[in-house]
Amino acid sequence: MPSNGENLNGGVNGEKIDTRRILIVTAVDAERDAVLRGLGPAAAQFHVIAAGVGPAAAAAVTAATLAAGGGAGAVGTSSNAVSAAASIDAGGASSAKAAAGGAGKSGADATMGGYRLVVSAGIAGGFAGRAALGSLVVASEIIAADLGVETPGGFASVDELGFGSSRSGVCARSASALAAALSAAGLPVVTGPVLTVTTATGTAATAAEHVRRVPEAAAEAMEGFGVASAARHFGVPVLELRAISNAVGPRDRDAWRIGDALQALERGSAILKEALQ
Repeated sequence: MPSNGENLNGGVNGEKIDTRRILIVTAVDAERDAVLRGLGPAAAQFHVIAAGVGPAAAAAVTAATLAAGGGAGAVGTSSNAVSAAASIDAGGASSAKAAAGGAGKSGADATMGGYRLVVSAGIAGGFAGRAALGSLVVASEIIAADLGVETPGGFASVDELGFGSSRSGVCARSASALAAALSAAGLPVVTGPVLTVTTATGTAATAAEHVRRVPEAAAEAMEGFGVASAARHFGVPVLELRAISNAVGPRDRDAWRIGDALQALERGSAILKEALQ
C-alpha cells in the first residue's frame, strides 16, 4: 500500500511507479518559461514556478507551494509566488499560508498527494575551469557559501560555529541519472557543488575565496539553498540544475551569455522527464 501520500500505479512487470509531480522552482519568469518550453507536452507531469530572486524568496515560496501541494492547491503563477514571499516579509507565516491557499486550486495546478522531488533550476555563473559558458551543471551538493561570520582569522561557516549546516545534500541517484542523460543527449554537463550566495560575486578576489573554501565548486547561483531548505523541511528530495551564463569573477556584462544559457536550460529541461522517471 502507498504511504506518506504517495500515488503508486502499476508499471512494467508490476513495478510501482510514483505518479506524483515534480516541482521545479526558478527565480524569474524567463527561466520558468525556458523550462516549460523544454518540457513541452510533458509539462503536465511537472509544476514550474518562478519564486523570486534570492534564498529567502525561494525558501518561502517553495515551502508555501509544498504545503499547498498536500491537496489544498499549489501556488500556480509567478505573481502568486512572489505574493506569498512578500506576505512572509510583511505579515508572517499566516499571511503566506493565506496567499498559498488562495492560489490556483484547479486545472493543471491542482495536486494529488504532493510532490516526489523538488528541482531548483535556472541560469548561473560558472567557475573557471569547471563550467564553461552554455554548459549545464547538476549539483552534487548545495552550499550556502556566505552563511556564517567574519572573524579576525577569516570566514567561519555556521558548521564551524555549531549553529547548523550550510550544506544540503541532493538526491544522489536522481542527480546521477540526470547528468548521465544530459551527457548521452550530447549536452555539455558537469557535476559538482553549486554555491548559493546572497550577493553575486563581482571580483576575482571573491571568486578565489569561494574556490578556496569549496575547491570543487562548479557554479554560483542565489536560490538553491533556500529551495533545498524548504524541501528538507517537508521531507522531499531535491536537485539543482543550472545553465551557465557568465564566469564567476569580475562583473563584465558584455561577456554575459544569458540567451545562450536560457537555450541550454531549455534543452536540459527536455531531458528531465525521461531522466527522472
